[in-house]
Amino acid sequence: MKPTTYANKRALIVKFGQIGDVIMAIPAVRSLYEQGFEIHWVCGRAAQPLLECYSWITVIPVNDKAILRGGFWERTKHIVSLWSKLAFKGYDLCATLYYDNRYHLLTLPIRAQHKLALSGRSRGTLLLAGRHHTDEYFRVLRGIEDGCRERSSLPVRPDRLPQFRWDLEKASRRVAIVPGGTSNVLGQQVLRRWPVERYVALARQLIDRGWEVVLLGGPEDMWVKPYFATLVVTDCIGTLSLPEVIRACDTCDAVVSHDTGPLHLAGLSDTCLVGVFGPTDPATRVPRRPFVVGIWGGQGFACRPCYDGRDFAPCQFNGCMHQVTPELVLRELDKLLGDRSVGTWSPWRIVYPDETPQVVTPFAVLK
Repeated sequence: MKPTTYANKRALIVKFGQIGDVIMAIPAVRSLYEQGFEIHWVCGRAAQPLLECYSWITVIPVNDKAILRGGFWERTKHIVSLWSKLAFKGYDLCATLYYDNRYHLLTLPIRAQHKLALSGRSRGTLLLAGRHHTDEYFRVLRGIEDGCRERSSLPVRPDRLPQFRWDLEKASRRVAIVPGGTSNVLGQQVLRRWPVERYVALARQLIDRGWEVVLLGGPEDMWVKPYFATLVVTDCIGTLSLPEVIRACDTCDAVVSHDTGPLHLAGLSDTCLVGVFGPTDPATRVPRRPFVVGIWGGQGFACRPCYDGRDFAPCQFNGCMHQVTPELVLRELDKLLGDRSVGTWSPWRIVYPDETPQVVTPFAVLK
């Protein structure tokens, strides 16, 4: 879709990543484009390949690792470099989609008629708890009064994805799983990860059916490979770019992932999607499109959810994730595939483990 008016305004978006957060912000930014804004987006290196697949976004990449974790002089060099690219352009809207005041430094010299940043001081700049981030980014960026909105924003698929083909012939079913993930420039967030042993058990059951199992993940996920050494799987870990992951998901019948970047990349595809959640609330993150189900583990746990928007609880056992069994995932997977095979509409939904208490002993200590 092209903008409703000729672009005569400019908006600067500051959102480095993570990948999921970037993807959830895109529908709101797309709405600005459709209102006639030319979109410039300051992003980190991880999100750059994805955002470059949107023809209507001008990407301004930065070294986010250097800015967030570098020494004083390294941070200063990269911030001044960004200033030199932006200082004299002028914008109608400058939106910094972070609460942390340190990010405000990045846009300090930028001339803009309206500067916007996330803040807990006002309802108009706060992503309200329990709401999907896609819809909250939309409300905040567009300055919409907080009233009744009956529909959520759908994910916005890139309009210039690369071509992609598998080398192997497709089995009767192809299911991709994401056993690693949950890393960012600030460190590992392992509490969100469904135990890799559960992924192995699920993969074994799928293979026993004669289905093809595909492993998805980035170069940092190489550690999961030994767990699948005895199984016949299609290993794509560390071999695909972010746009290629979306294309790969397009060729799969389904994807199973916990709350990590590939979950949201799969949400940009048309495949069936099962997401496993625990410390984070799936109502705020699961892609809201048809043929998506989020399983929220930790039924009955007093500590769920433990993510406060910035930090997780100092928990050594992610018991909420252990509560989700491969059998539960397989049940929901079969429901989605069954509905699609007979042409039954399947809106996104959230399910929970059975209320009967499950004893999981012992919990694995997170490393």
